[in-house]
Amino acid sequence: MGSAAGIAASTLAAPAILTPGAALAQDKPRELKVRTWGGVWLESLQKGVSEPFSRATGIPVTHLVMEDYLTGDKIVEALKAGRAPPVHVDWNTTINASKLALEGATEDLGDIAGLDKLMPVARPEGVKGWLLVNTYSYVYALAYREEAFPHGPPDSWQVMVDPRHRGRVALFDDGIGFYSSAQVAGGGTMAQIPDDMSACWAFLEKVKANKPLLGKDPDFTTWLERGEVDVCCTVTADARAARLKGAAVAWTVPKESAEYDTDGMCVPKGLPENELYWAKRYVERAISKQGQQVWCNGLGLPPVYPGLKPPPDLEGDPAYPATEADLKHLLKIPVPVLVAHQFDWYARFHKLMGDG
Repeated sequence: MGSAAGIAASTLAAPAILTPGAALAQDKPRELKVRTWGGVWLESLQKGVSEPFSRATGIPVTHLVMEDYLTGDKIVEALKAGRAPPVHVDWNTTINASKLALEGATEDLGDIAGLDKLMPVARPEGVKGWLLVNTYSYVYALAYREEAFPHGPPDSWQVMVDPRHRGRVALFDDGIGFYSSAQVAGGGTMAQIPDDMSACWAFLEKVKANKPLLGKDPDFTTWLERGEVDVCCTVTADARAARLKGAAVAWTVPKESAEYDTDGMCVPKGLPENELYWAKRYVERAISKQGQQVWCNGLGLPPVYPGLKPPPDLEGDPAYPATEADLKHLLKIPVPVLVAHQFDWYARFHKLMGDG
């Protein structure tokens, strides 16, 4: 890359000054492939990042809705085989992106424009440099159907094991986002993770007895929209998507608190130089003030670009941590712990729930 650090994220116009990267800027790929989730996740990325990027550069963006944890496997396989990676930009959970970075399969993004403007939560944890960049945070809140709680919102995760809601509770199909909440709700402490999570697994046994639905992001929106669940642990973006469609849905951070995490972007190794150049420009758009404002507001999630105005319905919401101070009131499992243990927890969760 040399001195071709990037173009201004606010304009995304091709560089006018002749630099060692000028030829790369002029050599545009036929398309840029970006891994994404579906539903509101895809819609928000398209509106805030992909469409403006394409308008400014003339490069079409192809969105690949792929299983998040499998994307890394495909990237590593391609790298080992000497093939081009399946995507130019991997938008993924921070855990999956960190795992990929630790395997030496991601490019250093330290030369892209705008990193110095971001909140500290944007910086990767447990890896050297900028092998990925965190793009927003989110809370796995206790979402609920308002009609099921006429006297006010539930104040504890214990509602997940209340037999009155049998068959009408829901979790992600790998338990993601609920491990720390289950640990605390089960009488354990965060300090015991990962060495002693007996409280977590005992609480999950009780949840299992309540016949939970297990699904992915779009499933929660559908379930809440159709009134098929009373309570669930989900990312607020999924519950908000149902509310914006007219469902009487709300969410809360219960007395035990709730887990928060981040998603991020990385660029896999193995791209031709010109494609690497434009993949970095795409990430620049994603972390720019303009990109963050539209993309994150569409999701209803707190951006890593500071000082942006939240959607009116989320202002002051405890499940919308807008500052570093707000994050301190939530539960967080360190990224290195998650990288080392989360896939084992997934396997145990599947076995516990009877599908593994």
